[in-house]
Amino acid sequence: MRFAIAIPQFATDPREVRRFLGLVENLGFDGAWTQEQIIGSKSAIGSKPVISPLELLAYAAACTERIRLGCAVFVTPLRNPVHLAKSITSLDQLSGGRIDVGVGIGGQNQPFAAFDSSPEHLVTRFTEGLDLMKRLWTEPAVTFDGRFWQLVDAPMEPKPVQRPHPPIWFGANHPKAVRRAVKLGDGFIGAGSSTTARFVDLVKIAREAKDELDRPDFKIAKRVYVALDDNVDRARTRIGEVLDSFYNRGDITSVAVYGPAHDVVRGLREVADAGAETIVLNPMFDEYEQVEQLKAEVIPQLG
Repeated sequence: MRFAIAIPQFATDPREVRRFLGLVENLGFDGAWTQEQIIGSKSAIGSKPVISPLELLAYAAACTERIRLGCAVFVTPLRNPVHLAKSITSLDQLSGGRIDVGVGIGGQNQPFAAFDSSPEHLVTRFTEGLDLMKRLWTEPAVTFDGRFWQLVDAPMEPKPVQRPHPPIWFGANHPKAVRRAVKLGDGFIGAGSSTTARFVDLVKIAREAKDELDRPDFKIAKRVYVALDDNVDRARTRIGEVLDSFYNRGDITSVAVYGPAHDVVRGLREVADAGAETIVLNPMFDEYEQVEQLKAEVIPQLG
């Protein structure tokens, strides 16, 4: 079992970000993860100010030496795959090969027109862009005649430190998307906004696809919103308020794990038993105190 921590993306003081990352690394966590929200939306992260994951990961690479760094997920149909491939290979170089790449389709309700994109043929756009990025990371020069992108004998250097490329994690919430993850990716990461019960269903599909496609090394993870507090009612209220402002879609407190340490241990053990090999712990308030308590009171009981 591996444990990562979400980097607070609402922070705008770089000294606080550096301090937080130093704490996470010194406590021995395995990784630090970001999310992506480019412009505000009524369906995700609301109107909160959110630091861009690419720039934040570059800063995190300079502030750390050991922990892995990732984003779950980049909504790749809104991005140019050539630009994104270059940014990620640069991050992998600057971090010494510590980058994990989460990718996702993002759904039909994205503001496509703002990104010179379209919801039409969304899956094709997603898979073609991913294929192009992989080829740019692995081939000396790429000739590509796709539906959306074309290149002729185009090199991209330097290549990523990690070979053949940084691990690719899929965010997915549909059976077809999970099977696509096993076919094209290196891992599946369950969303923080999904319940453990939903995660159980998706892991079952992932395991079936692993066997069918002979992918024994395919990894499974989940983001978990967490709140440690000896007063369970206060924990539920506080994390509920933050999640409501975060997602703007009513009470989704049921997706979180909260309360005293023994309740949090029980909730996280359910996630681990469901199949998560890595848990990305996402405190929503009092991050410094939460991280230290999680390391001292919760993780030792999970093995």
